[in-house]
Amino acid sequence: MKKVLIVNGPNLNLLGTREKDVYGTETLEDIAKRVSIEAEKLRLDIRFIQTNHEGEIIDKIHEAKGKFDVLIINPGAYTHYSIAIRDAIKAVEIAAIEVHLSNIYSREEFRHQSVIAPVCKGQICGFGGYGYILALNAAANL
Repeated sequence: MKKVLIVNGPNLNLLGTREKDVYGTETLEDIAKRVSIEAEKLRLDIRFIQTNHEGEIIDKIHEAKGKFDVLIINPGAYTHYSIAIRDAIKAVEIAAIEVHLSNIYSREEFRHQSVIAPVCKGQICGFGGYGYILALNAAANL
């Protein structure tokens, strides 16, 4: 059974109440439940976590080496400037998929650049919580 670590970065714990016009009303818990159901269908063993702390994200990525087959990551705002998270993903040599709820390319210009994307197999953005389901399907087929 393929093991998938799903890491959610800063402010994603506020989903459902934060900028509903951008992120919708679905909570991270709602997304986690849908992801769990889909993971069972795809026969994937998942671990779903959220943290607001860059160092903790890096620690979780490091701990995943040799334990997980795929990393799905929504780095939140760290997408645009965390070379440390980028380097951690590259260092562990785990296939990674970057996910964003909103279309980062249709928002403010500073959000158009992802320093994470170049070390990932692919990026999914703009489909809300369904982006995680798309990422799980991609993970199952890697």
